[in-house]
This record gives sequence, structure tokens and C-alpha cells, in this order.
Amino acid sequence: MFESLTDRMGKALRNLRGVGRLSEKNMADALADVRTALLGADVHFKVARDFIDRVREACVGQEVLASVSPGQMAVKIIHDELVRLLGEGGAGTNATATGGIGGKRPLRVMLVGLHGSGKTTSAVKLARHLRRKEGYVKPLLVACDVYRPAAIDQLETLARNENLACYADRAERNVPALGAAGLARAGEEGADVTVFDTAGRLQIDATLVEEIKDLRARIQPDEVLLVADAALGQEAVNVARHFHDAVQLTGIILTKLDGDARGGAALSMKSITGVPIKYMGHGEKPEDFDIFYPDRMAQRILGMGDVVTLVERAQEAVDEKEAERLAEKMRRSDFNLADFLSQIQQIKKMGSLGSMAKLMPGLGNLNVGEKEERKMRRTEAIIQSMTPYERQKPDVLNGSRRLRIAKGAGVQVSDVNALLKQFDQMRKLMRMLKTGKGRDLMRQFTGGGFPGL
Repeated sequence: MFESLTDRMGKALRNLRGVGRLSEKNMADALADVRTALLGADVHFKVARDFIDRVREACVGQEVLASVSPGQMAVKIIHDELVRLLGEGGAGTNATATGGIGGKRPLRVMLVGLHGSGKTTSAVKLARHLRRKEGYVKPLLVACDVYRPAAIDQLETLARNENLACYADRAERNVPALGAAGLARAGEEGADVTVFDTAGRLQIDATLVEEIKDLRARIQPDEVLLVADAALGQEAVNVARHFHDAVQLTGIILTKLDGDARGGAALSMKSITGVPIKYMGHGEKPEDFDIFYPDRMAQRILGMGDVVTLVERAQEAVDEKEAERLAEKMRRSDFNLADFLSQIQQIKKMGSLGSMAKLMPGLGNLNVGEKEERKMRRTEAIIQSMTPYERQKPDVLNGSRRLRIAKGAGVQVSDVNALLKQFDQMRKLMRMLKTGKGRDLMRQFTGGGFPGL
């Protein structure tokens, strides 16, 4: 989402290279470019103005250490201001040490937002996240959207797919009464967190706004989260402010961060409303949902990547025993196509190649798109078209076997040949690294400091 802003920020900061001292004069052009980048990303103009004023005040006259360039100093200052802008200092009164809303038990969470913002999907993602990562064991979803056709069916289906309990009453049209009945069911079933999914509404729809105010008064939620589409731009500020005035928001879930939105919503909401962004949705899958960390997002915007989030995804997705088994087989040069398939499937659990590239320092603007994803899917299909014996012993793959595999995978024989050639080269490299010559080569590349060599 922040690719354009990251690129513009990088160009602005490059103007500071070679400067021995930060001054108002040599900062002027760079800050003008930063301001243009922020406005181009749909950041609210008041937020952009205040941001530039704070950065200018912090930068001008700042002494630069001998080991630090003025550009690096400016990046540090801008990073710190971005963290402050995005919500430095926690995620609400119920926040755990790592953010989010967990802590109180039982916990009541009410979701509100505009039509099409992704409330129903976010309700399920949030309940799943609270169960898997924040210690809750028995979430309950309550369907309070009585207006949108099939809204209840959607919530029930998504909840069933994730093995989550769901309360719905299709005969009840009174939303506050429906919420109260859901709360009673939560008590009966011993739910430790209850998530109320409400109907989407326009902020100017007085009747529906009054309805969610009545629902809030009836169920007394601990958290009221606004589900906001990241593509709203400057309008997101007005939406957040209106809902905050109506139901006293405690936080925001920012959705669709995997889209082509320019990022202004994320940079404006906290500053204007004082309500922190607590979670972010970045894809269609249930697992595409994370706690919002202002410092990590600031690093992404400045092109620094987000290695911590990447490691967390790996820890969650990768089977440790399987990873150790594959590593040992690679050390013994006993790596076969079945192992290669297992490795691909573990990588896929971490998300798309594009999403992972955005978390790696220096690769935020790398266009890892559908072409690379297709290559990975094609490789997986080719290996899956082989018999278990062929995966274990790829040397037996003669012409007729390769033709059968190509037909089974829906690819050309040349694609099968290319994969086998690449795999053979990888095995040769593994064998070479076991020899004295291979270890000498690795020492040359690592300065003699490669562990175990």
C-alpha cells in the first residue's frame, strides 16, 4: 500500500546526502518533497503540515555525529515522528504487552463501520486472532447485521470454517435486543470473548447511527472498533471522527492494506481522532490479520522492511521439526524433490512472495508479483504430478515419464526439464559445499567467518 510513499520519501531523503550539518536551508527542499509525498498519499493536509513542522523543529541545528550522515539523522527523526503519527505508546486500555486488545476476560468487542469496509470478515479474523495469539479459548461471534442480504449466512459460514461459535436469530429485527440475546448466550456457553458484527451504515444515516448507540448502551462493550477501508483516503478522517462522536471508539481495524490504496488513512486517523489503529487486515485469508505496530509500519514506509513481523510469520507457519529434518538432509546432500515440495509448502504458509518481499529491508519496492507466484504454483504442480518414487529418485525420470508429468501438471515438457535441471544444479552445489574445495569457496565469500567451516 505504501510503495509510492516509500519511493517518494526515499527520493526526498537522498537530497540530504553530503551535508555536514542539518540547517533550515538544506532541509527546506527535502521537507517540501516529504510534504508532497504525504499529500500525494492522501494524508490529511493538517496532519501533513503538523508533521513537517515537528520534523523541521527537530532537524534544524541538529549536530550530526561523525559516524552518522545528516540523511541518516533525518531518517531517524522522520521515523520517530512517523511512529508518533501512527500511534506511539500502546493500543488501548486493554492492550497486552505486545499490543492488540487482549487482557480482560470476558471481553466484549463491538465492530462498526461503513458499507463494504469488511466488518464481517474482520469479525471472524479478529476472533481467530484472539484465540490463536492472545490467549482466548472460547470466542463467540454475534450476528447483529439484520439489513444486508445473506450477512448472517456469511458470518455463520466463515465462523464454521474456522471452528468458531456463532449466535444468530433470523427472526429478531431489533438490533439492541439481538445484542442482548447474544450476550446472554455468551454467558451460558462460558465465552471469554464476544465479537458483535453490526450492519454497515453511512455516517450521515441518523437512524442507523442511533441504532448502534442503543446497541452500545445495551451490551456495554469493552472495545468499540471502527473497521475502516485503507482506500478511504482523507475521507477516512471524517468517517472516524463521526463514529467516534457517536459511539466513543476505542480503536480502529484498518483493512485492505494489500490493495493499491495510498496510505493516507493510516497516517491521518490516529492524529485527527486520537483513536489508535489496533489491527490491520492485509489479505482475504483468515490469517491475513495482524496487530498494528506503529514502529514496524514506519520502518516499512521508510523502506527499512519489517524483519520482526517476517520472523513471527515464519515461527507461526513453519514446522520446526520439519525444518530441522530438511536442513539435515541438505547437509547430507540427501535432498530430493519430495523435500523440495515440503519446503515450498512451508514457504507458502508464510504468505505470498510479494508480501514477504515488502517485509525485507531494501526489497519493499521490488515488484514480486503474479509472475513469480505462478512459477511457484507451476513447480508445485509438476512435483505433485510425480509418483512418490519419482520424487525420491528423480534420476528415473525418462522421456515418457516426463511427458506424463507434464500432462498431469498442465505444463510443457520443457517446464519439467527446466525444473529438473535447476534441481540437479542445486544438488551439485550441496555436494560441492561438503568438499574441502567448497568450504574454501565459502570462506572466500564470508571472510573465513562462516560457522562450521
